[in-house]
Amino acid sequence: MTPDLSVVIPVYNEERGLPALFARLYPALDRLGLNYEIIFVNDGSHDHSVALLREQFSQRPEVTRVILLNGNFGQHMAIMAGFERTRGRRVVTLDADLQNPPEEIGKLLAKMDEGYDYVGSIRMRRADQWWRRSASRAMNHLRERLTSIKMTDQGCMLRAYDRHIIDAINETKEVSTFIPALAYTYAANPTEVPVAHEERAHGESKYSLYRLIRLNFDLVTGFSVVPLQWFSFTGIVISLLSGLFVIYLMLRRLIIGPEVQGVFTLFAIAFFFIGVMLFGIGLLGEYVGRIYQQVRHRPRYLIQAVLERTE
Repeated sequence: MTPDLSVVIPVYNEERGLPALFARLYPALDRLGLNYEIIFVNDGSHDHSVALLREQFSQRPEVTRVILLNGNFGQHMAIMAGFERTRGRRVVTLDADLQNPPEEIGKLLAKMDEGYDYVGSIRMRRADQWWRRSASRAMNHLRERLTSIKMTDQGCMLRAYDRHIIDAINETKEVSTFIPALAYTYAANPTEVPVAHEERAHGESKYSLYRLIRLNFDLVTGFSVVPLQWFSFTGIVISLLSGLFVIYLMLRRLIIGPEVQGVFTLFAIAFFFIGVMLFGIGLLGEYVGRIYQQVRHRPRYLIQAVLERTE
């Protein structure tokens, strides 16, 4: 029997928050009056999250499925593992930390009833630290300038997808990808809705500042070649300016003669050019690294076990 709704939840070291999630998630979905399934994907947790997931599966096996990955492959790969096993006509992704209340799922589904095939969410009155909010705004602005993907809040994982988008994502074999942006490229009629946001009650965020920067590098290099084009244009401009500067120094030497003034200025200019070159090499390395990861054809994730009721 095909469910009306599949909810995919990646789990990584969330043992303290899982009981509260179970207590709120199932009643919220029961109130919707839909046939649903919940797919928990354990992304290599080191705490007692697996034991709690097994216990919950034993209590509600008719609507609960648990995928146990063989290690920590990252949030988006865990969601991909869940997507490949969803059966619902619509799919919703949700974090396990309850920062996005499960009671808001109905709001996304109501928006899909209006004819939208992809519904994103915008966190209202975010309960995150100020530097996270500032970094999120800056990264959103940068992403929108570099790609054609327009998401007000790319960091919110509470999103709803139509079945045809999930099928398209499952056919995509990228080793590293950013699911909300990938879904946007496949959507015919996307939209966004404001949702509530709560402070994390237990544990800590799995995304450090470095991982946030790393995620946005993957996003930019995975969906746009604009950075390479910008660097190529910058290289052309610098080459022209460097040529003019060399001509100026030659004429100055012929007219004024040898001089030692301005040595440190030349050093500063040289260091600036070296910095630009190193940045360009690093940027090119990002793209080459993505190609290297892709051509190895290694599995994106490994599944240790799947807990589901067989009929």
